[in-house]
Formats: sequence, C-alpha cells, structure tokens
Amino acid sequence: MLTREESYGFPSAGPSTLPSDTIIGGYQGGSADSLGRAHPSIYSGAPEPLGELLEDEDDFFDSESDDPDPDRFVNFSLLSHLAVRLRDKVPRGEHVKSSIPYPRAFTGKDIVSTIQSQIQRELLINHGVSTTDRRAALQVARSLQQQLFFYEVEWGQKLLQDGVEDVYMFLDDLDGNSEAQREREELPTAVITSLTRCYAATCSEDDPCYSFACPRRQTEDWLSTVDPAILHTLPESEVHRQTIIYKTITQEEQYVQDLDAVEALFILPLLKANPPVMPTNKLHEFIEEVFGNILDLRECNRRLVEAMYVRQREQAPIIQMIGDVFFDAARSFRLAYPTYVGHLPLAEKRFKDEIESNADLRLFLEECSRQSKQQEARRLDLKHFLSRPAEHLQRYPIALEAIMKETTEGNPDAYYLAQAVESIRNLQNDAQLLTFQTAMGKGPTGKWEWHDIVSNDVRESLSKAEAKRQSIIFELIKGEMAYVKDLENIDMMYIQPLRDMDPPIIARDRLNSFISDVFHNFSQLHAHHRKLLNQLHEIQRREHPTISSITASVFNAALNFREAYMEYVPNYPIAAYRVDDEMANNNDFKTFVEQCIRHPDAHRLDMKNFIYRPIPRLLRYDLLLKGILDETPAEDEDRTAIPQVLETLKSLSKDTEPGVQSAKQKVQLWCYNSNLQFKLGESVDMDLLNENRSLVHAGKLLRQPDTGFEWNGWTELFVLLFDNYLVMTKPKEKDGVTKYNVNRRPIPLDLLTLPNFTESPTQRSTSILRLGLGGGNKHTEGGPSPGSGVPDSASDSRLVYPCTIHYNGRLGGLYTLYTESQQARLEWKQKLDEAIGLRKVVQESNKVFELEALSTDTFLVQSISSAAVPSWNHENSLTGKVTCSVPFTTADGRALVAIGCAEGVWIGFRHDSRSMRRVLHLKMVTQCAMLEDFGMFLVLADKALFAYHIEALVPSSPQSAHTSQTPQRVNGTRDVHFFSVGNQGGRTLVVYMKKKGLDSVFRVLEPVVEKINERSKAPASFTSRFGIRPARSEWFRLYREFFLPSESFDLVFLKAKIAILCTKGFEIMDLTDFKSVTIPVCDGYERLAKRCESCRPIGMFRVENEFLLCYDEFGIYVNKHGVPSRTTGTIEWEGTAERIAIHWPHFLLFDARFIEVRHVATGLLSQIIPGDDIRCIWDGRSTCIPTSTGSEGLNQPMNLEPRIHCVMTPQESTQHGAVAGRPRPLAQHVFELTPTMPLYPPGAPGSPNNSTYFPQQPVSPPQSPNIHPMTSWR
Repeated sequence: MLTREESYGFPSAGPSTLPSDTIIGGYQGGSADSLGRAHPSIYSGAPEPLGELLEDEDDFFDSESDDPDPDRFVNFSLLSHLAVRLRDKVPRGEHVKSSIPYPRAFTGKDIVSTIQSQIQRELLINHGVSTTDRRAALQVARSLQQQLFFYEVEWGQKLLQDGVEDVYMFLDDLDGNSEAQREREELPTAVITSLTRCYAATCSEDDPCYSFACPRRQTEDWLSTVDPAILHTLPESEVHRQTIIYKTITQEEQYVQDLDAVEALFILPLLKANPPVMPTNKLHEFIEEVFGNILDLRECNRRLVEAMYVRQREQAPIIQMIGDVFFDAARSFRLAYPTYVGHLPLAEKRFKDEIESNADLRLFLEECSRQSKQQEARRLDLKHFLSRPAEHLQRYPIALEAIMKETTEGNPDAYYLAQAVESIRNLQNDAQLLTFQTAMGKGPTGKWEWHDIVSNDVRESLSKAEAKRQSIIFELIKGEMAYVKDLENIDMMYIQPLRDMDPPIIARDRLNSFISDVFHNFSQLHAHHRKLLNQLHEIQRREHPTISSITASVFNAALNFREAYMEYVPNYPIAAYRVDDEMANNNDFKTFVEQCIRHPDAHRLDMKNFIYRPIPRLLRYDLLLKGILDETPAEDEDRTAIPQVLETLKSLSKDTEPGVQSAKQKVQLWCYNSNLQFKLGESVDMDLLNENRSLVHAGKLLRQPDTGFEWNGWTELFVLLFDNYLVMTKPKEKDGVTKYNVNRRPIPLDLLTLPNFTESPTQRSTSILRLGLGGGNKHTEGGPSPGSGVPDSASDSRLVYPCTIHYNGRLGGLYTLYTESQQARLEWKQKLDEAIGLRKVVQESNKVFELEALSTDTFLVQSISSAAVPSWNHENSLTGKVTCSVPFTTADGRALVAIGCAEGVWIGFRHDSRSMRRVLHLKMVTQCAMLEDFGMFLVLADKALFAYHIEALVPSSPQSAHTSQTPQRVNGTRDVHFFSVGNQGGRTLVVYMKKKGLDSVFRVLEPVVEKINERSKAPASFTSRFGIRPARSEWFRLYREFFLPSESFDLVFLKAKIAILCTKGFEIMDLTDFKSVTIPVCDGYERLAKRCESCRPIGMFRVENEFLLCYDEFGIYVNKHGVPSRTTGTIEWEGTAERIAIHWPHFLLFDARFIEVRHVATGLLSQIIPGDDIRCIWDGRSTCIPTSTGSEGLNQPMNLEPRIHCVMTPQESTQHGAVAGRPRPLAQHVFELTPTMPLYPPGAPGSPNNSTYFPQQPVSPPQSPNIHPMTSWR
C-alpha cells in the first residue's frame, strides 16, 4: 500500500516524463537559473510530511564485516533501511524526564543528528546537493515516530522536535543492561522520494543511464555528463552554449508536463464531476472559453520535445544544430499560439466571473488544487496554468538569443536560430494583435493604441505622416470594434433580459411592439458592421503593423448598410419617445434601465445612448476618413477612393433627414396626444396617433376675459393647428413636463370658417372694468367688439390684432383671438387657409360617402320670400316637405324608389328624376316601408297606417292580378306615431306604436300571405283606394301586444330581441315573455345618468361584444349588461343629431347643417358632409336588405350598395330661374349616400387612417380598453 507524504523538491528516480520538481510527497522550493527556470532546493520551503508507504520491503541485513563500503547495499530512499541504521547508530544513554531516569534513551536531537549523518552523503552523491539543512532528517524522524518505531517515554502526543526536551526509547529495547537486541518483526515502510536512485540496471553514479529524466542526469549540469577530455577541447563559449541548450530542453520538458497537468487535474475532473459543478451545456461552453486550444499547444510542444530528444541522441554530447528544430516548431506554433494568447484575456475574465458567481466551482477547484499538491509535490493554481503558454512563448526568444550569442561565427546554426527568433517574435506580434482584437475594446488590452502594439523600430522607420495615417486607420478599426460591441450589448443587456424576465416588466402583448419600436432593425446594422469588422481584422492580421488601405472594405460596407440606416435613423425619435414614455409610466422599467446603467459594459450610459449610438458613428466615419485622406500620399489609390466613400456617407446622412423630421413630427404629435388634458367628460379623440396626422402650426394667441373684470388680465393660449382640428390650450408645466389644458372644445377643420382677419388692431386693456366685452364663446351675428376698453396705464399699451373664427358645431360660435403682431396674424391666416384647404382636398379624395342625386327638381316647397305672393301653378307644383323614402325592386326586376312627401307618395326609377310619378294622394305622409317578400307597401300618413299591394301602385302589366287590389288600413284610429318592420325568429313583423295617455302601446302584426295574395272579391271603390275600408285588416294578424309606461321614439329589431327607444333610455325586450331591462346602467355614473335623462335616444348598434348607444348629442359604448365599457367616456357629436343611420362600419348623424360620418368601432370622425336643412329620409332599415348587426366582427367588408337617403333644401340664393314678381318654389334635392373606394390604397403614403377611411380594417385607437365578452341580452 502506498501513502503520500512530503519530500524536498528533488527529482524522482528512473527514466520518467514527470517534471524534475514533481516528487512523490515532496515540497517545492528552489532558486532560478539564468533562464528563469526554478530549481528545487531544500532551503526554499518549510518541511512537510513524507513519501509513499510500501506494503512489501526487503529485509535489510546489517553486516558487521569489514566491508570497505558497508553502505553499498543500503538504499537510503527506503524508510525501513534508514530505521535499521537509526537503531544501530543512535547514541543511547540515561536521560532524565520529570525526575525519572530512563536508561538506553535518546533525545529528539540525537535522532535527527543520526539520520542527517546518514542521508547527507546520499543527497550529495545522487542529487548533487550539499547541505547542512536538518529539515529533511527531521521529516524522516517524524515519519518513523508516526509508525511507532520509537516512543516518547511519557507517551505524549507531541510532534518530534530537533531538541533535547523530549526523551525517546525503542519499543524493542530489552530490559536490563544487556546489549543484545531483539529483531522487530515489522519495520517502518515508506519511500523517501527525494533520496531515490534511478532504477535502470545500467545506471551508476559514474555512468548515468540513457534517460534524460534520470535523477542523476537531471541533477547534474551538462558539464558533469561530458568526458573531461572532451571538455578540455571545447572553447568556453561552446560550453556555455551547450549548457543553455541543456537547460532549454529541461524547461521544455517541464512545460509539457504542466500542460499535461491541466488536462489531468482540471479538464477531465470537471467533465467527470458528480454532481456536476454546472449544467452540462454550460460546462462545455465554460471549458471551451476558459481552456481554449491549450491541448493543441501541448501537442505542438510534445513534438518539439521529441525532436530535441532525437537531436540529443544523434549528436550527444555536443549538439551542433538546435535552431532548425525551433524554426520548424515556430511554423507549427503559428496557428495555435496566437489563437490561445489572443483569447487569454477573455478566458481569464470568464474564469473570474464564474469563480465569483459559482461557489460549487470554487470549492471544486480548491479540491483539485489539494489533489495536485499530493501528486505533484506543489500546489497548482489554475490561473497560473492559464497564463503559462503566454509566458513560455515570451521565453523562447530570450533562450534562443542566448544560444545564438554563444554560437561561433560561421556555424550554420546561427542562421536557423536567427530565423527561429524572428518567427517566434512574429508569433508574439500576432498574438498581441489577436489579444487586442479579441478584447473588443474591453479591459486594458482593449485600450491599446497603434504605438502600443508596434515596435519602436517599425515606428522609427515610418515617416511622420505615414505613422499618423496608420494611427488613424487603427483608431477606425478600434472604434468599429467598440461600436460592434455596443450593438451586441443592446441584445445582451436589454432585449434578452426584457424577453426573459418573469414576471415581465412590460406586458407580453406590448413587449414585441416595444422592442420593435425602440430597437427597430439594429440587428441588421450589427450584421453589416460585424462583417465589416471581420474584414478589417483580416486586413490587420495580414498587413500588421503597416496597413496599405481599408477603403475598399469601408466603401463596400457603406453601400450595403445604406438601406438599414435609412430605416434605423428616422426611427430614433420614435424610439427615444417610447423609452421616455415607458419610463414615465412604468416604474419597473425605470428601475431596470437604471440597473443596466451600472452594468460594466454600459460605461454609465443609459438605454437611449445605446439606441443613439449608430447615428454619430456615421459622422465618425466621415471624420476619420478625412483624416486618413489628409495623410495619404498623392500617388496612393486612396486619394481617389476615399472621396467616393465620403460622398456615399454624405448622401446617406442627407437622405435620412426627411425621415428624421417626419419622425420628430410624429413624436411631437404623440407628446401632444399624451399631454393634452381635457375637462371631465369633454374628451375628444382627435386621432392624433394616426401615422398620417401632422401639426401644421402652433403658437401663442391671446383671449380677452369672458367677464368685464380683468383680475388676471388677458388669457394667453397656446393654439395647436393639426391637419384635422384646431385646439386651444393653456400650458401648465409640472415636474418638467408641460401639460396642455384644453380651453375650448377642439374645432374640426371641416366646421371651421374664417370670417374676419382684417379688423384694425386694438390696445390691450388693463382697466379693472372694461366697457365692452370681447372674445370668448359668443353666439352672436356680429361677433365681439374688438376691444373698446381704454388703457389707463401707459406701461401696457401694446397693440393686439384680432382674428375672428367661426365654429359651426353644436357648441360652437364666433371666437375672437388676438395676436401680438400683424405678421403673426398673417401667418395664422395663411396656415389656417392652408390647413382647411388641405383638409378639403384630403377629404374629397378619401371621402367615405358621396352624394348621388335621386331627384333635384321634382319635390318643391314654398320659399320663405314667396309666402305672401301666390306662386305660379300652385296646385300642381308644390309637393310639400319630403319626409321618407325607400328603394325596392319589383317582381319583374325594376329598381324603383318611393319618396313620401306632405302631399303624397311618388315612385320612379332610381337616378331618373323625370320618371317620378305620384301614385298616392295622401296628406302628411311621414313614413313608408316595403315588404318585398309579400309585395306590400306600407305608408304612415296623418297617423294612419295603410297597406298597399305594390302591383296596385306600379303594376308590372295591365293584366296583373293585383292591379285592382284594395288597400287596407292597418290600424283602427288615427293614432299611430311610428312603425317599424323587421325579422325575428323566422317571422316578418310589423310593429306600430300609438299613444294612450302617457303610455306607449305597441301592436305587433304578422303578414298573412294567403290573404294578401287573394284576388279582390269586389272592385275597389274610389274611397277604398285611399284606404277607406273597414277598420279590421285581413292582411295582418295580431302576434303580440304590449305597452310601455313611457314616451317612445323608435323601435329597433335586434337579433333575438327588440330595443325600444324611449325617455327612460333603451328598453331591451323579449317578445316571447315581455321581460325587459333598461340600459344604460348608470349606477355610479351620476353625471352620465343626468346627461341621458336630458337627451333623446336615436339609435343603437352592436359592435362585436359591445353596443353603441346613440343620443341626439352624444354616444356611449356599453357591454352586454348595459354598463359603460370604455374609459374614454362619451363621444360628443359635433352637431345635434335629429336622425341616425348605419352603413357598416360607419354610422351617420344628421344635423340640419351637416352629416357626421363616424366609425362605429371607435367613434372617430371620418367625414363631414355640409348642407342646408339636411334630413335623413331612409336609414337603411328594410326586411329585404339584410342589416349588419356588428356580430360578424370589425373586419367584415363594407357593402358598396347605397343604404341611406337624405334630402337637402338649398338656400334661395343658390336656386335659379326666379322671375320678377313670381319667385319660384324651392326644389328639394334627394340624394342617396353612396360608399366610395378610397383614392389611396391602404398603407400608401399620404393615405388617411385605415380605421377611419378604409372600412375593411377598422382599428380601435391605442387608448381604447380591451373589450371582454359578456352575457348578451339576446
């Protein structure tokens, strides 16, 4: 059995590849020779435990004969032999301890002195070490004590000391005075490695064996291995030369053994560790990054050692040629060593980081180090081994130059030595350059400049201009490395952590959008610049230290990365805004960014600095290339090539400017959108996040106080003119952020006019009481006085210039604002005209609906001016006010339209005004409808509901069976206020409402097909043709009847229920059981409840899982329970809606002055159609035309068939043909609103927002909340 103890730094026995200072159980120490190699010495360290124990040992026979050399059979490296010699040689005597005399005893000093006398000669003979140091003997004595070869007389546990304090005796000493000794059956066993001899049979002190690892040979210098006769023939220089060669070979052996130890003590144990110190995939990555190609180095140096052994065998004892061996080795080193040394800083950093963060690895390596101490007689440090190849590479030139210095002139080895030195120095240069390149700007090596890695000889050989040129080229490459590293840090420091964080600091549904908006296409930039950097590094490795040109690579990169920068640079303002906005609203994100600033690679820069990094890099190229050009010789090709690169970069910078400005404007709009503050309940969505929105102008305007008292003076407004709205605000700054409090309701440009911008200027009044009131929201014809107050203070006599504008909306009127200069007023006038004109052009090009005339001259009403003058042909020309219409198609395929007026019903072909004929002479017609499936025409006239067979009104042929069909009166008395037709549950239903006191009574009728199609039994009389029939109608049967204790305005058919629009709101009822619920549910919304009570409901539409409830002044989205579902509150109409209609996905609000077209999903204003006395006469409801309910989703296509009719009565000034004294009646123009195809395809530059103008893809604004499905009323 073998055990390991301590030894003393001497080589082990036998031909071995172990290093000379690797000793079983030894301790390391020694001095250094002239080449820096450490030689072991017993003076260099404290003594430590000893050697290997052996189970089997030959008995030692102590002969008393007169042998001239009694020690020739003693092996002093065997502890058993030394034990016998100690027992024989130690002086025994009587020693007193604790007043007790002990015979045949000895002290610790006696033991150490005896052993020292035995091994001193052996150390000198075997290892060439002459010493009086007693520590080696002390260790042998302690080893014998541990195996109880002798004992302390008091059996104390004290460790043996080289002194006289303790007394010892042998266990086998006999009692009494007899000198006889009893043989021990077992002797102490161990191997003292520092005293071992070579085990080769032919090896002797005079003639060492063949092995260069032989202890005798290694402990001897070269002089002791050469015949003295030969030495006398050699010059002193050759002796020195051979000695250096001999020591160089020894160093190379030790180096290879160190590389072997790296694999044996660290790499393999790491791979085999159980449990593993880190995950398997990470472990392999760690080994690859830390150890690199160190095993490749070992193979190269093994070949070098073998080559030197061969040379020794061939030429010993005088080695004539050694330079060629190193020259060949240098060629094999060329790939391995620069790669390893260049990667070393990163390997050391990776090792350090892992050690600091991985306690398991730290403990594991400490254990490996302890194991190495037991095996190699010294404690090995992994960090030392990692830097060993770089240090060893630096020693080669020193050793080779020392050999070359002692080489005689004319020796061919001098040439090879010189070549080898040059090759290895080139390797060092390559390794240094690769170290710089691998650092990527990090650490001390990343801060090197050109002069740091170029020798003085090279620098001195260059002209001053060329040296500066090379320095600038180096700076460009160094800057490119730092830039690429920063691009990589974007992904490492920001993108990956944002994606990996759990819980996320940015919501998952927004994260991808945020990363795209902020970092955009940075990965494309990284790919381009990584490729450029690789090319620059290759040029540097190929041409270092003087580079001829890098222009071609930079030019090629500039051409390739143009498109990537054209996309990235204009996005920067957006990216910066998104970062600022997220930090302002997300504390977790703000904390994350602040933590990233403290990252070692961040250089104390925040996220915005990293995002901005590519922009100044382009400018840096321009500066560096100009510097290179200035130092380039006139005949150099770069003189013509660099200007081309500069022009390309200049063009790129210039071409990105429009995009940057556009992005800045977009960000400015986003800032206004987030910083505009509306009063509670007055919010207006101006669609400022639309990518095509723009700010036309902004500036300061003044407004007079609304009262006659000027306690605070005039109000200063900051007015924003967008391309769709004019907004008056009061700025207020808080915590460095400016908020804009909206002072008046934003004015759509479609409803804005400019009555007067030419009034004379007036002085700003500072009096306490003004004589005249001006400014403010005044609904007066003449507008406010421009300022009649007389200033009583000479200090405030500035002139102000009035600007009068008119807002044609429900909350509008005349506004007078003031500028401080005539130039400012002219500028505002110019900008307003420009914005209004541009708005008209855009709206005309992208209008959602256009008016297509159905009739322009058929329906006449009496003009106001002709009220007192009898009109010409009065009886036949006036039709009265147009009140209703409905398109339909007859059984024979004729596309007709029926139009109801105060004087009857006209029917004619669509778009053919001349074909209009009055078919019913009824008075006060207010409503009509067509049941095409039954061929029935319904008319409500003078509160009486009549049913006609369509064939009786517009027969398809004279022989039609229903030509003489008698009409029927549906209700009994003249009390019908309105009726509604629709389908529900597979039935066609007609519901009419009549009032009974304050209640609304509803009768639900169902047409009877059999009765309708019966041929009339009696000819129709004159009176029956006008509905004078018995009260009971045979064409309908009563389906349901119910009442509602409230005034009702309309009834809407839903999918499975009906909605009754009444003073209480919207009553949702099931016709099967009459169960109902009233919406909206305003619990907790007191302001909304009051608003709903004061307004009249006019319509209700489904929008996916929501419903849009429309009143005459506003609309509100509710969920399926009737509770308001959006935080945006109400949608305020611009006008007062008398009627509403829907043409999916838009709804139209009819004010007498204009038609508002809004998107049903967002409420955004899409179009305003101006007119005079506008009324809706058909809202699209019919049983023959399916009406979209909104349940199909927002992506359903827009039906391009007209679904809405309206009528306008132009002002008298616009009508022609009046004769003096005989004014003509006013012609009412009947239109259908026809959907249009947008001029711009979706997504084209300049196109309006798809959600507003392109009904195929409506999109809710970003601030709209998510809509959650809930239980339906159906």
